[in-house]
Amino acid sequence: MRAVQVVTPTGPSDVEVREVDPPAQGHDDVLVDVHSVGVAFPDLLLSRGEYQFKPEPPFTLGVDFAGVVLDPGSPESSAFSVGQRVAGVNLNGGAAEQVANPAIFTFALPDAMSYDEGAALPMNYLTALFALEERGGLREGETVLVHGAAGGVGTATLQVAKGLGARTIAVVSTEEKAVFARAAGADEAVVGPDFKDAVKELTGGRGVDVVLDVVGGDAFTDSLRCLAEQGRILVVGFASGQGIPEVKVNRLLLANTDVRGVGWGAYAMTRPGYMQQQWHRLVPMIESGVVKPPVGATYDLAGFAQALVDMDERRTLGKSVVHVR
Repeated sequence: MRAVQVVTPTGPSDVEVREVDPPAQGHDDVLVDVHSVGVAFPDLLLSRGEYQFKPEPPFTLGVDFAGVVLDPGSPESSAFSVGQRVAGVNLNGGAAEQVANPAIFTFALPDAMSYDEGAALPMNYLTALFALEERGGLREGETVLVHGAAGGVGTATLQVAKGLGARTIAVVSTEEKAVFARAAGADEAVVGPDFKDAVKELTGGRGVDVVLDVVGGDAFTDSLRCLAEQGRILVVGFASGQGIPEVKVNRLLLANTDVRGVGWGAYAMTRPGYMQQQWHRLVPMIESGVVKPPVGATYDLAGFAQALVDMDERRTLGKSVVHVR
């Protein structure tokens, strides 16, 4: 079968489509015929050997996927059936014609979702839910500021925040991305690196309750200044490439604010059943229409490398998806 592999961790341009053996299905795995694969930031880092998880090359990329169950595996660990539509998530391995994925990391795909949308769901939306609910303690009626709001995690956060009853403000770099973020569900959108004053105006000088930061760099300091009393910054990543910002903790003390790390994968993958609980929280949001992943560019399997290059060069909107079939 065909799979997208890292042979040498020298960057996205060197990712290859290769013929590999079909996956070996473990006792607790579901064997899935893959239709669509989401392009994720960890894929980009894995292609360079820069992710905290470092598999030995050659290895197959693919964090998110959607497809059809070929073999549901053990009835003790799987409630799936042959032919059922599913989405799944793992550290890697999904960018192939077939994947054997743990049943606890595999989810029934609602009828309203396409395979492309299913491949855009798991990592980003479960991360957003974990960030806002588990780490952010988001309450109905609060205001959430989202950096990188036209990207995959950003658009997921806008929608999940709306599903939890929050007001959302998107921060983006261009007018095109502002339009995209509003279409994804943002109540307001602010363009440009100088967002602080605009956010203060939008909140009547109060500031926001929660900031989700996937960007890091210079945006982080201004985000601190945007927080309302008892506000929380949720640190998800550092996509700006400007390095890891530092916090002067006296600012936290004076305003009773928090900086909280968000490491969904390390938390969820070590707690059997946790991802399934999260998925059940998302399903009503999917059924109501508030969660509908905005799929951006699509590629064929041979275009996976180009999809990563486009992500690296910040040309992507929403979640990019690769078609396997």
